[in-house]
Amino acid sequence: MTHTLVISVRFHEGRYHGAGDWPPSPARLFQALVAATANPVADHANDALEWLEKLDDAPTLAAPASRTGQHIALFVPNNDLDAKGGDIRRIAEIRSATKHIRPRLFDASVPLLYVWRFDGDDAPARKICEIAEGLYQLGRGVDMAWAVGEVLDEAAADERLEQYPGVVYRPSSGGDGVKLDCPQEGSLDSLIDRHNAGAKRFERVGNQTRFTNAPRTRFRLMAYNSPSSKLLFDLRRTTETHAPFAPWPLKGAAELVKIVRDHAAQRLCTALPERKSEIERVFIGRDAKEADKTLRLRIIPLPSIGFHYADRGIRRVLVDVPPDCPIQTRDVAWAFSGLEVEAPGIDEATGEILSSPVQLVTADDNSMLGHYGMGENGVSSRLWRSVTPLALPNATRRRIDPTRQHEQAKNGDERQSENRKAMHEVAQALRHAGLRHRIANMRVQREPFEAKGGRAETFAEGTRFSKHQLWHVEIEFAGPVSGPIVLGSGRYCGLGLMVPSRRVEGVLAFSIVDGLADGAEPLELASALRRAVMARVQAQLGRMEKLDLFFTGHEDAGEPARRGHHAHLAFVPDLERRRLLVIAPHIIEHREPSTDERDHLGTLGKALADFVELRAGSSGRLRLMRQEIDFDHDPLFATSARWIAQTPYTATRHARKNGSNTLHHDVITETQRRGLPMPAAVNRLRNGAGLELGFKVAVPGPVLLGRTLHLGGGLFTCEAGASHRA
Repeated sequence: MTHTLVISVRFHEGRYHGAGDWPPSPARLFQALVAATANPVADHANDALEWLEKLDDAPTLAAPASRTGQHIALFVPNNDLDAKGGDIRRIAEIRSATKHIRPRLFDASVPLLYVWRFDGDDAPARKICEIAEGLYQLGRGVDMAWAVGEVLDEAAADERLEQYPGVVYRPSSGGDGVKLDCPQEGSLDSLIDRHNAGAKRFERVGNQTRFTNAPRTRFRLMAYNSPSSKLLFDLRRTTETHAPFAPWPLKGAAELVKIVRDHAAQRLCTALPERKSEIERVFIGRDAKEADKTLRLRIIPLPSIGFHYADRGIRRVLVDVPPDCPIQTRDVAWAFSGLEVEAPGIDEATGEILSSPVQLVTADDNSMLGHYGMGENGVSSRLWRSVTPLALPNATRRRIDPTRQHEQAKNGDERQSENRKAMHEVAQALRHAGLRHRIANMRVQREPFEAKGGRAETFAEGTRFSKHQLWHVEIEFAGPVSGPIVLGSGRYCGLGLMVPSRRVEGVLAFSIVDGLADGAEPLELASALRRAVMARVQAQLGRMEKLDLFFTGHEDAGEPARRGHHAHLAFVPDLERRRLLVIAPHIIEHREPSTDERDHLGTLGKALADFVELRAGSSGRLRLMRQEIDFDHDPLFATSARWIAQTPYTATRHARKNGSNTLHHDVITETQRRGLPMPAAVNRLRNGAGLELGFKVAVPGPVLLGRTLHLGGGLFTCEAGASHRA
């Protein structure tokens, strides 16, 4: 039976002054335990410490999140008066020494954990627990601490690590992770030898004093939290001209993983028959135990994303090889390279080849990884959304009795209970994936978060999961998180892939469900929307409260705001996509909101929480529904180098005869006023219907320019194919 030795160390203060990287290494804890036994090491403790240093597996560490504190310089005399003949009167001639101290700050209420796993008799481990009670410091002499040791079963230790509020550091057999010293056989003897030699550093030989350095201690250097190796392959039709991509349907992600996984495992088993069981355990999970999950390969199909017009077809496959994988990375790469995913189509009667085979080809371009939060171009994000649904086996939806369909309230309660259960399962999935970041918000649903995605149920075919166990999930973390993020019980089957998304605070969108009249006037719609918003905000604040310029666009005296920048809301009818937009001024000017603007946005959100109807005169009586925007892919908000006017642009100033206020000059001034770079080109479209802007670099939307932007004028949309996103 596998046991665990867990030593919890707490500091009296949330400061650590010890030299070296954070967290304090297992070797430093071992030294503190040796010091706790007094000098010399007692015989009863010697055997237990030797048992601890001989454990094959390095311990798992858990430490609270920390940050570097303020630098402190201490100036002290150099302890080298012997260089001046011992004359105390010459001490001023000794150059002062400087000690640099930069403490590590952390939450002192969260203990450090050191977890060793072992088999057999637990008597030595219990002796270590007794020794730990004598620990009095960890680090420098000012780092006062105390420790508690426990012997737990493996499941209890794993649960404690899963619930830990800080960062968990797991040892790796290789890789380039955090390097920490760990005890090894002979470490205790080396500490004793160094201590004894320290008392004999100075030896009198004749008329001279000879100094001898104490021998170094012996510890092994281990890598912790090493990054995995990532092998990226393209799906291509290799016998066709230029070997084009062969996109695989998004809903067939699990099927693709099964084909690729089984073929690669078979190829490697044929080459290494003596390691067949090990290969199947790592590739397929056959006979795998709980501890083997960290050794298994992850085969991740990557749909094409990054632009509104991308079709979400799977064109790339990522093979994630953990640092502790027993199969070498180069062998894994060989097993997948050139693998045939789809055989060529052949006419059985004539033998004619009808279609090219689809094979895995090592990718030349890995920029797609950046869209999933990986690689040099990958960005951390707080908001993540599922591209393929998460498999949550314990969140199966209960079937509703048809005889109770009329009980709407009860059915609604069941759906809410179902969603709460799914969200609990997502939190568990995050812990199983080793992601312990604090969650600010979460949402689960069956529908995809983007128009070209697939409903969760459609991914169930060909998998071991019921359609009721699959959910699309949106997670908002308290801080930025890097990828890849693959969650749920289907993470080894091509499911549960998350993608970072951009959420913009300050844009409210309402889709027009029905009621829009033919030939509706955008200006009339914008004016009606403005009046409705002001009325609802007034009701939210109270009749006696004066509406701020942020909502009205007018100064206190009633005249239109003329402050040189647009500090009020824009009301934008986007009839091409049948929706109405309310856009905050900081979004228009591509800047951060002020404190007052954040307060106004809170009021605006409450006022429009149940906004479902707009009466817009001859333009219709509109029924509205709140709409989520995919800011990464929406044509008005995506990132692009070329923008085309969707609504007419109205110049802010009249053109002068000398040409100083031409349309070109006015547009350039407006773009810079809105926080955008100077456009490289400003062109009129051939049909004369609007303008086209070209930038040297891709810029994020929205692009709202001109005199009438607050009522939907000067609205630009990004041109298809002009985005910098692949």
